[in-house]
Amino acid sequence: MSRRNSPSPPPAKRAKRTMDGPSNFENPNGNHNALPPLSLSILGVEPLDEFIKEIADFIHHMIMTRPNMPGQVEVEAKIGVLRDLSGSRLSLPVLVETILVPDTIECRFESNMSMHQHKHYNNLLNNLMNTSHQSNRPSPPLEYNHLHLIDTFYPVEGQRQKVRVTREEQSGKVQECMKKIRLGDLNIYSPKRAADWRVSVNLEVPVPHPVGSASLTRRKDRLSYSHEEYKIDLTQVTSTTSPNAPPQVIHELEIEIARSELLLSTAAVRGDPNVSEQERSAFDELIRAFVNNARILVRNSNDGWQ
Repeated sequence: MSRRNSPSPPPAKRAKRTMDGPSNFENPNGNHNALPPLSLSILGVEPLDEFIKEIADFIHHMIMTRPNMPGQVEVEAKIGVLRDLSGSRLSLPVLVETILVPDTIECRFESNMSMHQHKHYNNLLNNLMNTSHQSNRPSPPLEYNHLHLIDTFYPVEGQRQKVRVTREEQSGKVQECMKKIRLGDLNIYSPKRAADWRVSVNLEVPVPHPVGSASLTRRKDRLSYSHEEYKIDLTQVTSTTSPNAPPQVIHELEIEIARSELLLSTAAVRGDPNVSEQERSAFDELIRAFVNNARILVRNSNDGWQ
């Protein structure tokens, strides 16, 4: 009696590919390995950038807790180098751009750059300004102004701050007379870049013109670029303490929020549920673009710091 083999089971059917699966995605070039469009996250939104929020929180706190006196709030970021006590550039065990906790690391911020670095940024900003005026640019163009200013500083008895009087060099016209009160600084260490940066918040209080002799004079040859709500100043500063003292020349680069009144009004309604989403988010948007601009300046630095 012959033995009959039991029939083999039919081959399993392959699962059909659904239209929403990644295997059906094809790009125009027919590449089946191309990445399909992805959501920003499982919630469909991009997580909040903690770096920018930390800087925004710091600036907001400085504004809301400032002394109760008239004056304009100045928010600026200076490009420079963080140095340790030996004078070498700070070295920390971090891989990327990092905000330092204030007053926890012994270091100093040095904003002076070399003439070579000054020229590098001058060329970069001039080229950017020229291309920004082309008709196909999506954002407003950069504007440019060349300023020649004289700062004179007068000591005030019993006070740490000095009074600063700023005049136009050619006409001698007084532009401002004020006392600057430092509210706070944040140092940002950038190990992958040739430069670091510092965010400073100050209160500029208008005061009467002082009497007596100035203790310091600074001549500022400033190339000032403006874009939307920000000013970028590239300045050569020549300082003298007396007629016979040799002058000291430094070069600085900083970005500043241009309108103090806008800064204060947006800070006042930050996160306020009684205003529109656009209004309560305006302060963070203002700081976000401010931080982005500072980062771009740092990332375009090259060797040549003093």
